[in-house]
Amino acid sequence: MITDVPGFQVGHYTDAVNITGCTVILCPPGTVGSCDVRGSSPGSRELALLAPDKQMQEVHAVLLSGGSAYGLGAANGVMKFLAERGIGYQTPWVTVPIVPSAIIFDLNIGSASVFPTPENAYDACLHAGRQVEQGSVGAGTGAVVGKWSGFDTAMKGGVGTASSRLGSLIVGALAVVNAVGDVIDEDGTTLAGAMKEGGFFDARGRLEHFVNDRLLTRNTNTTLVVVASNAKLSKVDTNRVAQRVHDGMARAIHPCHTTFDGDVAFALSSGEVLHPVDVVAEHAAAAAAEAIRNAVRHATELGGKRGLRP
Repeated sequence: MITDVPGFQVGHYTDAVNITGCTVILCPPGTVGSCDVRGSSPGSRELALLAPDKQMQEVHAVLLSGGSAYGLGAANGVMKFLAERGIGYQTPWVTVPIVPSAIIFDLNIGSASVFPTPENAYDACLHAGRQVEQGSVGAGTGAVVGKWSGFDTAMKGGVGTASSRLGSLIVGALAVVNAVGDVIDEDGTTLAGAMKEGGFFDARGRLEHFVNDRLLTRNTNTTLVVVASNAKLSKVDTNRVAQRVHDGMARAIHPCHTTFDGDVAFALSSGEVLHPVDVVAEHAAAAAAEAIRNAVRHATELGGKRGLRP
């Protein structure tokens, strides 16, 4: 799990009735963070601050949320939780928690008028710990994959997590998978995606739908991945890791980074052990791909969308 990396904790808020939720990743002190945005339709808050040329170095939490742009307001609950505990960027006047956030669009599966609130995100912080529930929970409650063939043939996505180790290096990933594409196993077979009677559509069908402009769910898809490591990295190198996280997305999702996705990768570094950035980045890509696959392996049926898990 991402929480195999010491100091990181994860909490979910899940609304299975309205089919939405949020997930918070709480960071240990001194965490450096950056991100890389590849999707054409992202929804986000505080991401510009994570650019490698910006002055801010520390990140105190990351919020992933359903509710489309409405869900970004839930970050205020995470800020309240952290501020009450004196966690944040210290100015001469006030402590300001740095909480980058990103959202998925899930208003097409549950209620279109209910979305995560600051109170919900605060509750997720209160329940954060090292055990991470996977599947149709948290920010992945309303996630759906394989929407390239239309919403009717899509399957449930969700939240997944995984980790990778090399000696003293620990790299963990958490993914929220709400992709237009299908999720692909290591052997190239489809794990979850657009279904027809008797199985999945073949890969050629994906291309035909794009060529024929038959997509029915424009700009309502996003995969979000947060990778954490105990490596000691600069903000520039942390940004390089975030870039390579997208390699993991592309290994596990076909097609990936389309015009209709808002894909965002975060990288967090707690600064405990020295390892070359390329080693950290490759483990980050591998953990990201496995977290994406675990998201659909643990997904259960919601909103009439079939999940792989009974």
